[in-house]
This record gives sequence, structure tokens and C-alpha cells, in this order.
Amino acid sequence: MTTTTRPQQRYDHRLRDLVHYTGDVTLATDLGVPRSTARGWLGAAPPVVVSLEGAALTEPALRQEILRLRRRVQKLAALLRLVLALLRASRFTLSRERLPRGCDKMRILRAVDRARGCIPLRALLRVLGLSPSRFHAWRRQDACALDDQSACPRTSPHRLTRADVLAIEEMVTSPDYRHVPTGTLAVLAQRLGRVWASPSTWYRLVRQYGWRRPRLRVHPAKPKIGLRTTRADEMWHIDTTVIRLLDGTRTYLHAVIDNFSRRILAWRVADTCAPVNSVAVLLDASRGAASAETPPVVLADGGVENVNAQVDALITTGVLRRVLAFTDLQFSNSMIEAWWRSLKHQWLFLHSLDSVATVRRLVAFYVEEHNRVLPHSAFRGQTPDEMYFGTGEAVPADLTARAAAARRARVEANRMATCEACPSVDAAA
Repeated sequence: MTTTTRPQQRYDHRLRDLVHYTGDVTLATDLGVPRSTARGWLGAAPPVVVSLEGAALTEPALRQEILRLRRRVQKLAALLRLVLALLRASRFTLSRERLPRGCDKMRILRAVDRARGCIPLRALLRVLGLSPSRFHAWRRQDACALDDQSACPRTSPHRLTRADVLAIEEMVTSPDYRHVPTGTLAVLAQRLGRVWASPSTWYRLVRQYGWRRPRLRVHPAKPKIGLRTTRADEMWHIDTTVIRLLDGTRTYLHAVIDNFSRRILAWRVADTCAPVNSVAVLLDASRGAASAETPPVVLADGGVENVNAQVDALITTGVLRRVLAFTDLQFSNSMIEAWWRSLKHQWLFLHSLDSVATVRRLVAFYVEEHNRVLPHSAFRGQTPDEMYFGTGEAVPADLTARAAAARRARVEANRMATCEACPSVDAAA
């Protein structure tokens, strides 16, 4: 059996370099070079060709030139290793980053063109973390140098232009349209003939660019510090909140909180919003109050549960004094309102409120936790019970000392931490 071998074609290196530099394969195909071969010249870096131009150098000069180039290659290789280590440690890749400035894209393209003379394109894109499809999309059209474009606009002609985006930003941030909702503003822009885009596109651009609507509300100056008492049972806050059950029925929670200690003095869950429930919680709170020269002041709102014949009769006995928020004084009843918010969103709404008994059990647990276990941020670690009964005076100093001890222990633990490299470093020192 005879075997036939096809002779390998060889071409002038200058033609290969010209095709690689210009990117035009027709320069080679017109001279009879197969198209597949010419296309291969584009992807691979041209091999180094040694010509007779350097034969005029003497042997010592050639050795010096070789040593100089070797040192240069070592420096470049060291710098390249540092850059690659930094890129891998930072997990940076262009595949997840946008380049809104067109000049940045052109700078990367020029750097790739210069490096393709000695490194294959596939290796360059792998180092940059840039996909070949995105790279060729930048090279395909001259429009890739436009600013603030995630891709060439010619490949997605239905996208908004830069002028449209600027018009949307102007209308969103303009004080003249601050009373117009964003969805309505999108339709109004169409009526005015300025921008034709859907409301969803407007919402997406507002989120993407972080535009803020000029809706600064003007309110009267509020006191920075609300009502603050100097002792327990000096002022109470009473209020009623409504809790809706799963079946749609309502249950009513009445509570009294002490202003000085934030302690829940009394509470009651009832099926109806009857005035007798307000009287009951006030009486329960007054039974546990310490004796004082002046009776506690009850701060309440003007609701029917706080202003009625039964509560008025209790007030006339002199056991308590009542002050109405925003009527007798300019302060609100916000302290008890803040506790309602914590009770509901941090505890009640995490459970299935299927019955009044369930609500009563959950409220009893949270009141016990609030009064006895949970420290209040306003009291430097003390609980409401400790503030109310005066038993937690040593808690702030104790927490400060224990925090300092924990910091010292943390510093000592960090200094004692070692790794495999630590012994060699100590030995070298």
C-alpha cells in the first residue's frame, strides 16, 4: 500500500503579518491563499521571524542585547503576575460591568490591538474577562464609542436615545411636575410630545439612575425632645389600638405606659371598644403606682375611649389627672404609638391571629419580655422594670467594664492568632 503525503504550503511571513495587522483576509485570498488559512492568521499571534537584519551586530553586542531583553521580560512577567493576582483577588470582570463612557471602550480596543501582536486574542479576552461576543460588538460599529450605551444602538434601534433619557430626567427632577406621580408623568410626557415611553420604562430609569422626585414636604418645626419626666408614675400614656383577626373580626387592646421608664403598667384585650375597659386599665395601673404628693398625669388623645362619662367620673375622684394631646398641650401621644408599632410588627404579625385568646396570650408574652427582659436603648442597657423600680443603677457601669474587658480579650486573641507562615517570619527576623 502506497501512502501519499500532501506537501505543506508555506507563505511569506510579511503577507501573514499584513493580514494580521489589517484584518483583511482578501489581501491573501486574492493571491491564492485559502480562506481558512487566512482566517487562522487573524486569530493567532504571528510567529517571531528572525531575519538577517541583525547579522551586522557583533557577538558581544548580541549577548548584551539578549541579557537586556531577558531582564525586561522578567520585569514584565513579574508585573503581569501582580496584575493577574489582583484581578483574581478582586473578582473583577468586564462581563458584569458597564462602561458608560465611550472613550473607555476605545481605550480598551486600542490596548487589545496593540497586544494582539504578541498574544492571541482569545488569551487577551480571557485576561480581561470580556466575552468575544461583546468585544466584536464593540468593534462591529463605530457607534460603540457613544457615551452611556450598554451596547451598540444600531443593534437595538428601539431603545431610548440619550436625548430621551435626558428629557425623562428633566421631567422627573423638575419642581414643576413634583405633584405628578411617575406613572402619570409618563403619559403626560406623551401628551406633551416630549418622550414616548411606557411608565414601566420610567420606573426602571428612576431606579437605575437614582433620580429623586423634588417632594420635600414642609412641616412646622417639631420639638427634638418630647415629654420627659424625672421619676416614675409622673406621667402615663394611654391609648387603644385595633387588631384585626383572620376571620375579619376586630379586637381592641388597651394599655398604659409610664413615660419615665417605658414600662407597661396595665393592659387589657377586649372584644368591644367599651369605655369601661379604659377605666379598668387605669385602675390597674393606679393600684401598682407608688404613693406621691401629686397624682399621675394621664396623657390621652381625644378619642371616645378616653373622653367619656366613665373616665370623667374616675378623673373627678382625684386619683388621676388627664391631659389631652394636641388640645391641652402641643405634644402628641407618640410614646404609646411607638410601642404599638413594635408590638404589632415585631411580634403579633408574625403569628396567626385566629382568636381573642391567641391575641391575649401573645400580648402577655410580649409585655413580660418588654418590661423584664429587653433592655431599652434610652436607658444604657437597663430594662423598663429596672428603671421603674430603681434596681438597675449599676447596669451601665457594669456593661462598660465588660465591654472594655471584651475588647482586651479580642485584641489578645488576634495577637495570638498564627498561621503557617508566622514561624518562618519570626525565624527570619
